[in-house]
Amino acid sequence: MNTDRRENLLARRSAILAAILVGVLFLLLPLLAVFVEALRRGLPPALEAIADPDAIASIRLTLLVAAIAVPVNTIGGVAAAWCITKFDFPGRGAMLAFIELPFSVSPVISGLVWVLLFGAQGWFGPWLQERDIQIIFALPGLVLATVFVTFPFVARTLVPLMQEQGRSAEEAAATLGASGWQTFLRVTLPDIRWALLSGVLLCNARAMGEFGAVSVVSGHIRGETNTMPLHVEILYNEYQFVGAFAVAALLALLALVTLGAKAVLERYSGMLGAML
Repeated sequence: MNTDRRENLLARRSAILAAILVGVLFLLLPLLAVFVEALRRGLPPALEAIADPDAIASIRLTLLVAAIAVPVNTIGGVAAAWCITKFDFPGRGAMLAFIELPFSVSPVISGLVWVLLFGAQGWFGPWLQERDIQIIFALPGLVLATVFVTFPFVARTLVPLMQEQGRSAEEAAATLGASGWQTFLRVTLPDIRWALLSGVLLCNARAMGEFGAVSVVSGHIRGETNTMPLHVEILYNEYQFVGAFAVAALLALLALVTLGAKAVLERYSGMLGAML
């Protein structure tokens, strides 16, 4: 018996050590290298690179795209999770699979799809050109690409929780005469608010860091359609390493703040659930 316990303890410690080593080698060290390279010549050059007009434009565009895409995906994700978990209807499984589609499709492919639809030679390109409407190589294209890539985060965060909660509370509210909107606001939303905030934060982090899909539809117009990841690529290709790593460090810092907020929310929600 003691031998079995000793073997189990050794296996557990080995697994923990392996997880720590993988985390350090593949997560912590690359992240640390970004900040080290950004500050290699000191703080002033890094701040100067971030204050560059093109860098400022990329920061503003990144925040704007996220500010549009995240609310759209929040509304769509909540609606999709509500339909999947609270109602039975034909195509329910297909709808769930459709939500997960962006996880299985390369972001580059999703960007090419938008070009095929709305590009100058795309299906709707001539119609859009006649009306002087530009989607590709402009803000609408960036938003569409980001919305597609980040759509699953809110829905996939909510679906397991709402499935576990079941439908009894909503059915009771409907029996008492509550409308669908009243049921959602007063019954469903209070129970999912922390998971919803967690999904929104994950969606926001991915929206700010998206590269592949945005790269295809942006046109790489400096100061106009370059988000922060695209601006980092341009600076790096031009051998402006301090500027590239400085902007990358700022982007990484935004992601860390977002993930930190998510961890705090999860901890707070867990403490609150234990108290209740």
